[in-house]
Amino acid sequence: MIINRNILTLDEFTIQQLRDFPQATGELSSLLRDIGLAAKRVNVEVNKAGLVDILGDYGTTNIQGEEVKKLDIYANNQFMGVLKHGISCAGIASEELDDIVVFNDDVSNNSKYICMFDPLDGSGNIDVNISIGTIFSVYRRVSELGKPATKEDFLQPGHQQVAAGYIIYGSSTMLVYATRRGVNGFTLDQSIGEFSLSHANIKCPPSGKIYSVNHGNFFQYDEKVRSYINLCQKKDKTTGGPYTQRYIGSMVADVHRNLLKGGIFMYPATTDKPKGKLRLLYECNPFAFIVEVAGGKATNGKQRILDVVPSELHQRTPFFVGSKDMMGELESCLTA
Repeated sequence: MIINRNILTLDEFTIQQLRDFPQATGELSSLLRDIGLAAKRVNVEVNKAGLVDILGDYGTTNIQGEEVKKLDIYANNQFMGVLKHGISCAGIASEELDDIVVFNDDVSNNSKYICMFDPLDGSGNIDVNISIGTIFSVYRRVSELGKPATKEDFLQPGHQQVAAGYIIYGSSTMLVYATRRGVNGFTLDQSIGEFSLSHANIKCPPSGKIYSVNHGNFFQYDEKVRSYINLCQKKDKTTGGPYTQRYIGSMVADVHRNLLKGGIFMYPATTDKPKGKLRLLYECNPFAFIVEVAGGKATNGKQRILDVVPSELHQRTPFFVGSKDMMGELESCLTA
């Protein structure tokens, strides 16, 4: 087998990045490689989910009152286990867990970072073979090193993230992550079992032709949100509309497409859920960080998502994210 040495694996890429910062400890690079390992394990189970007894409900509900899928639990345990047994994470918070989990041992207590994740976003689509994914974010601790991590380490505004990313399990499996230096995507090469750099220095186009929103909730949205959706559907010389509506119902897939092609993703508040449905810490902050680094914007309709100071682990929020120009059109409607 001939291996193309011009293609960097995730491990090689993170080590190369490390060489540019001789003063760096390598902890963040190690943590990202741990996440890549867990993702490969989850990918194996996702790909054979229809063949084994792993589909369907686990028989319990999570803290949000939603039914937990068997694969949710598997994914949660994989990411938690890999990070716990690594050397770069002091603790985790997960959408599937009520509270934080602190890795209270000598190595973990001296780790600089904590990690938060949604282990399997879009898991309601497992049974119908639609793309699903994992979302994660990494923060530098604010508590004292050498001691166990605290809840304050997890309740930081999104602009404090040092890295964020997602894994999409689709026709191919991709890991995309952002640091302040840029956004890069890695596709899993099944022949060697490694994530290989396939999308270097991703930039979100300033505009696009796609808007992603659940039209079924149209009349539950605020009037100003409805006015923007109407704008998306009209032919307009200024915006270049009408736009094309694409909504998968799997946030990772929807935002991934819009990040690469240009577009806007919207999950507004509704009359039934006035505080919104998406989780600030596990879904919105990571994607806001990624898209902003790539040149886009993200808001809750009133303020920049990354400036929101969280008050609880499972806080919900309305969420709008996407191409800069399309987000500008939205904000014009929301402030009219």
